[in-house]
Amino acid sequence: MNRILVAGATGIAGTATVQHFASLPHWEVIALSRRSPPAPPDVRHASVDLTDRDQCAEALGKVTGITHLAYMALQEEDDLVQGWRQQTQMEVNLTMLRNLLDALEPNASTLRHVAILQGGKAYGSHLHPVPVPAKERWPRGDHEIFYWPQEDLLREREQSAAWTFSILRPSMILGESVGSPMSIIAALGVYASVMKHLGEPLRFPGGGRYVTSCTDSRLIAQAVEFVAKAPQAAGETFNVVNGDVLVWQDLWPSLAKHFDVPIADPAPLRLAEEMPKLAKVWDEIVELHRLEPFTMDDLIGGAWQFADHAFAFGQECPPDRIVMSPIKLRQAGFAGCFDTEDAILHWLTRMQQRRILPRW
Repeated sequence: MNRILVAGATGIAGTATVQHFASLPHWEVIALSRRSPPAPPDVRHASVDLTDRDQCAEALGKVTGITHLAYMALQEEDDLVQGWRQQTQMEVNLTMLRNLLDALEPNASTLRHVAILQGGKAYGSHLHPVPVPAKERWPRGDHEIFYWPQEDLLREREQSAAWTFSILRPSMILGESVGSPMSIIAALGVYASVMKHLGEPLRFPGGGRYVTSCTDSRLIAQAVEFVAKAPQAAGETFNVVNGDVLVWQDLWPSLAKHFDVPIADPAPLRLAEEMPKLAKVWDEIVELHRLEPFTMDDLIGGAWQFADHAFAFGQECPPDRIVMSPIKLRQAGFAGCFDTEDAILHWLTRMQQRRILPRW
């Protein structure tokens, strides 16, 4: 029996990873997060604030027999994009990982593997254009990002440990979540639902056309399982992407069809400024469709900022037009892939089935 600890279990990747491993035979799942995650009843939940060292020690001191750790916890600043460059954001994320390891390692003689997430910002995508496709073989960027202190901590601890670790780098993650600051699915769903309710056509709110890529959260979960089992993954970094690319404007007809709303020409709209003004409209939608009682802020959090960033509001060619190569992970033996358009519609449907978004 394997026992995996999923840290950050209410995030987009964490939710999918908990669900995936809970469905596998011979795996026991412990979900670690402040809030209780949407998980099968046989998943054990440990409520922990990873920024609190004493709380970590108390909660994790009672957890034994962990064989695998999937570290997906993340603390973001209120100003999402600026936070990626701030030292405070880097320090708190390093502290969270250190607190978990310090609490876990005294009882972690059974720990065999750690998987940790990075992302496109490892290539400096938030700072400058990145050559296409981005490859893991490139030297580590000289820019500051919280990934590097976390990676250095793992390499330091690994030297005297019985476990190995692997780094997974997804692109924009597609999945279900409530309150995640980077949930593009929730932002798309609420934006389309509000336009539908107001009788407005669906307009692309962003900037210029550019090619990018996404990662289905189910693919991340499958990759965590792969690197947990594959000896060749030890100490390696892998991009994890669906395998195709997209231009956001070209997705708009499928999105409009899904919500049965007419489409119209693009029109610039800064979602982070304009959508909160329509919070009462969302309340009407929740009442009309008897949805889960989440306010717009509960559901979206900082994701309006992320959507503006993703859609390149006001930019013809944004810095992070990143397309990441999937080849290294394929060559290591992992064959998973998803059609990005299908994945977006899948997760919108999933959130509708859970009565988080309305059906039309």
